[in-house]
Amino acid sequence: MTKPSKIICVGRNYADHAKELGSAIPDTPILFIKPPSSLIGLNDGITWNTDLGSCHFECELSIQIGHTLKNASELEARAAISGVTLGLDLTMRDLQNSLKDQGYPWERSKSYDGSCVLGEWLAPDIIADYKNARYTFKVNGETRQVGETEKMLFDIVGLISHISETFTLEKGDVIMTGTPAGVGPLKSGDQLEMTLDTVLGDISWKTFVR
Repeated sequence: MTKPSKIICVGRNYADHAKELGSAIPDTPILFIKPPSSLIGLNDGITWNTDLGSCHFECELSIQIGHTLKNASELEARAAISGVTLGLDLTMRDLQNSLKDQGYPWERSKSYDGSCVLGEWLAPDIIADYKNARYTFKVNGETRQVGETEKMLFDIVGLISHISETFTLEKGDVIMTGTPAGVGPLKSGDQLEMTLDTVLGDISWKTFVR
């Protein structure tokens, strides 16, 4: 898997997820970055330092950027989407909460090695309307998350434009667009499935917890 220069994540982009964590609903997008070293493949299996507490799944529609963008219009942002997939923004929740309680940055809980799992990239036109896309996430066959982009606080194309005002987006960069409600802890042996509704029908990716 080719590694991007950076993976930009959007926090609290679904109001129901912000509410389940007891967090305020933001007025502007909350952004943070995962480094390329956080990326693993589906076949690698998910692991983390269990001495630091639980690891939560967060399934997200993820976008690949096809060329350099800076201060892009929404029209330019839409044209720069070169791929789409589903991914997991893994979060060591106990560590994150501890860092937040102390007023410290919480990158260690979000950006550690193996904290980003992405499916294979699909052509961008596999989704007819980025404002009306749908995906699901299952753990051991049970649906845990349903993502509907019409419920996003900040739509995908607008997000790309907004992000490009702060970070120059380079070819291959990834944007993880936020997770819906239903997040929860993983345990060893869990079988995970991400499914995206597309113009060609449902497309799924599977991975597991070691």
